[in-house]
Amino acid sequence: MKKFQIVLGMLLAIGLTNCGTNSQKQNEESAPADKIILETDIGNDVDDALALDMLYKYMDSKKIDLLAIMINKEGSYPAEYVDIMNTWYGYPEIPVGIIHGGADCETDAVNYAKAVCLLQKDDSTQMFKRSHEGSYGSLPDAHLLYRKILAQQPDSSVTIVSVGFSTNLARLLDTPADEFSPLTGKELVRQKVKKLCTMAGCFNNANLCEYNVVKDIPAAQKVFEEWPGTLVTSPFEVGIAIEYPATSIENDFAWADCHPMVEAYKSYQKMPYDRPTWDLTSVLYAVEGDSLFTLSPAGKITVNDNGSTAFTPDSVSNRYYLSVDSIQAGKIRNHFVELITQKTLCYSNQK
Repeated sequence: MKKFQIVLGMLLAIGLTNCGTNSQKQNEESAPADKIILETDIGNDVDDALALDMLYKYMDSKKIDLLAIMINKEGSYPAEYVDIMNTWYGYPEIPVGIIHGGADCETDAVNYAKAVCLLQKDDSTQMFKRSHEGSYGSLPDAHLLYRKILAQQPDSSVTIVSVGFSTNLARLLDTPADEFSPLTGKELVRQKVKKLCTMAGCFNNANLCEYNVVKDIPAAQKVFEEWPGTLVTSPFEVGIAIEYPATSIENDFAWADCHPMVEAYKSYQKMPYDRPTWDLTSVLYAVEGDSLFTLSPAGKITVNDNGSTAFTPDSVSNRYYLSVDSIQAGKIRNHFVELITQKTLCYSNQK
C-alpha cells in the first residue's frame, strides 16, 4: 500500500508538471503581439532597410503587430520604397504616413530608395510590385495618422521605434483634440504609448553631433525634453560597434530571385562593404528588450543647440541609453544575421 501511494504521488507530480508546462506553452502562444509603430528616414542610410526587414520577420513570427510606418523625410521615393517592401514581404495593408515641410534629404548623393524604385526587368517593367502606386503624395500626414491609430489602441500598449528625425513626434505632441480623440497629443501619448525607442545621440564623444538629431534639432529638443513617458535611445556608439557583414548580403539570400532590401544594400555603396547597424539596434531593443545590451541608469538627456547630446543621471527621470561591449556586439551581430537571412513567410508560401 505504501509503495502504491508513492507511485501514485509520483504520477500525480508528473501530471501536474506536464500540466504546468502545457499551460505555460499555451500562455506563451496566446500572448498578444507587441504593437509597434516605426518612424524612419528611409532612403538615407541602408540600416533603415535592414531594420524594416527585421520588423517583417518579427511579424512573420507573430512577435509584433506593425501598426504603421511613418516617414520623417521629404520626397515620394521613401513612401514608394516602403510600399515595395510592404508588398514584397506580404504586408501591403500596413498604413504609411508621410511628412510635409520636413527635412529634405532626397538630393543627397546616395538614395537607395530611389534606386530600387527605378529598377526594371529585362522587358522594361517594374522590378517590384506596388500596392499604392501613384498615390504616395496623398498618403496621410504622419502626425495625424498617429492620432488615428493611437486612439484605437489599448492604454500603454504601443511602442514607437524612431530611427530617423524627430519632426513627426514633435508635431504629434503639439496636436490638439480632433475627431480621433478628445485628448491632446501629449495626453494621447501618455495614455497609449508604452515606450519610445530611438536611434539618436552620442554619449561617449561630446563633440559628435549625431545625424538624426542634427537634421531637426528643435524637434529633437522637444521630444527628449517633453515626451510624456519612457524614452530609451540607442546612440551612435552602439550601432557603429556592430557591422552587418557584406558576406551575408552576397551569400545568404540565394533563396530570393530579387530582394528589395538586398538591392538597396548593393546600391547604397560599392560592394563589398560592412555597414554599422544603428537603426537595427533600436528595433532589437524595442522587441527583445535589453538582455543583449547594457542599459544606463535613469537620467535626463539634453539636446544642445548644436545637436550634441548629454546624459545626466537622475533617479526620478525616465530617459535611458544603451551601450555594448565587444562580447555583446559580437552576439548582436550574429543575431542580426540569423534573423535577417531567414526566408520570409510570404516568399516561402509562394514557392
